[in-house]
Amino acid sequence: MFNGSIVALVTPMDSDGTIDIPSFRELILAHINAGTKGIVVNGTTGESATLSQDERIELLSAAVETSAGRIPIIAGTGSASTTATVHETRAATACGVDACMVVTPYYNRPTQEGLALHYTAVADSTDLPIIVYNVPSRTGCDLQPATLAGLAHIKNIVGIKDATGDLTRVAAMQALVADRFCLLSGDDGTTLEFVRAGGNGVVSVTANIAPELMQQMMELCLTGNFKDAEEINNNLSLLHRALMAETNPIPSKWALAQLKKIKTGIRLPLTPLTQPMHTLVLEALKKAGISISEEQCAISR
Repeated sequence: MFNGSIVALVTPMDSDGTIDIPSFRELILAHINAGTKGIVVNGTTGESATLSQDERIELLSAAVETSAGRIPIIAGTGSASTTATVHETRAATACGVDACMVVTPYYNRPTQEGLALHYTAVADSTDLPIIVYNVPSRTGCDLQPATLAGLAHIKNIVGIKDATGDLTRVAAMQALVADRFCLLSGDDGTTLEFVRAGGNGVVSVTANIAPELMQQMMELCLTGNFKDAEEINNNLSLLHRALMAETNPIPSKWALAQLKKIKTGIRLPLTPLTQPMHTLVLEALKKAGISISEEQCAISR
């Protein structure tokens, strides 16, 4: 079962949008050292929609090679098309990843039957574990708990990343799936309460910036120490919000650039973080105990 803090990793880029593989590898090594429990490559936070298939394969291959079995690599392989998703899933499988995360087909707005058939086809295309990803705010469709219950009977569909932010769903999903099935939050701001309600972890944007703190918080939650977990979460609360102040991953990539972990590149239609948001992100970093030099703060402001 997947649990704890799993990072939805950004894709580092040069200023011209070229993928920066050396920085990508460094980020993976940093997450291994921080205790992060898994890495999602080619997810929403990784700007997968703007990457070519060759680039997605290059990133997966680099991730698998760099991780060398020390941390699970989870490939984002979802798309609007079932045929394309099956193709991406098979390609990711060939790269040697440990699992695939498959977002509900966006824009098409399929019925619940269509969603069930979509995930069945994807699961049939690989022996790898499949994590369903439900994020209605981006996709325009919402996989219901009853539909998930049917999918949970498929051997290699092993969990869900739920980014609805609806905490009432945790108990509903938990009642409908087996113990082997993992429930992962896709919303950093409600993750503590998600796990308190019975969840197993988070696929986190905040972990890009504060990997050790996110994993520490998850470990405390999963051992029932919510008092200490709440203290960490309180320090991260402004960061959770700041990283969503503009479209993900705009704030995360800006923050990582200030921390000198990546360069400033981002691809259209996404654009760099707007000036009015700089102070908010810097204040959030400070509250979380993440330091940036005074010189860099002055430049950023």
